Amino acid sequence: MLQQTRCEAVKPYYHRFLSELPDVKSLSEVKDEKLLKLWEGLGYYSRARNLKKAAIQVMQLHGGRLPKEYPSLLALAGIGEYTAGAIASIAFDMPVPAVDGNVLRVITRLCADDRDITAPILKADVKAAIQDILPKDSPGDFNQALIELGATLCGPGHPALCGSCPLVMQCAALKEGLTDALPHKKKLPARKICPRTLFILKKNGMTALGKREEKGLLAGMYEIPAAEGHLDIPSARTYLESLDYTVGDITPLPDAVHIFTHLEWHMQAYLVDIKGGNAHTFYDETQLRSLPLPGAFTAYRPYLFE
Repeated sequence: MLQQTRCEAVKPYYHRFLSELPDVKSLSEVKDEKLLKLWEGLGYYSRARNLKKAAIQVMQLHGGRLPKEYPSLLALAGIGEYTAGAIASIAFDMPVPAVDGNVLRVITRLCADDRDITAPILKADVKAAIQDILPKDSPGDFNQALIELGATLCGPGHPALCGSCPLVMQCAALKEGLTDALPHKKKLPARKICPRTLFILKKNGMTALGKREEKGLLAGMYEIPAAEGHLDIPSARTYLESLDYTVGDITPLPDAVHIFTHLEWHMQAYLVDIKGGNAHTFYDETQLRSLPLPGAFTAYRPYLFE
């Protein structure tokens, strides 16, 4: 849950998740719809799917107990090098590095390394360097110390905290006046702007939702029906009629924007009175509240229940 999400935002989800799925067995058996509903609002829903896949692997291959060996952890769905290293070292005292963005920031500043922090070769070099100095009796403490240092005193944009850093005398970036310039990160391309028109379709006190494909962005999640581009009211009516809907009143709603990693949805929306047609499935309020709806639609959620 903490991948790509702040700790404070995660806390209520974490407690709710564990109350519903308290062990590996229950996680491995949970229905996908319930799993995604528990994850609703956290985003990056592939993380939840991978959690379930990993739980199934643990049940089938490891007798329901998480393996402690780094290669076995790395083989589980959704677990990469950092997570495998963190679990192995912190939970099982295995001498394995746990290199995340915080650790990369500390080491690149410590060594005044101006290579791109996202380059695989840099991460490989940092892992090898830490492996060489990792204490065998307390690898988890060492890894956590580096992670915490990068999250606090050596955080991004915090040069003023260098005076409190235990590595201040060894830091090449501080000596060379490069603290603000490091780590170096290649500039990402601008996010793609995707204009969309959403339709909150109401019929006989029920509301329509669609379901996304099982792959790609927001895979398997429910969504508010939409068309690509921004449609004015006459065009919106024509579009809905092309789906064999009989359309009544169309009421504009406020615009909203949702930002994904590589793209932005710029949304306009209409509240639409449907007189006839069934191009989508319509749900009552109880059903709506049980379905997983991505945070991308948060601005329009209140209108679903009106």
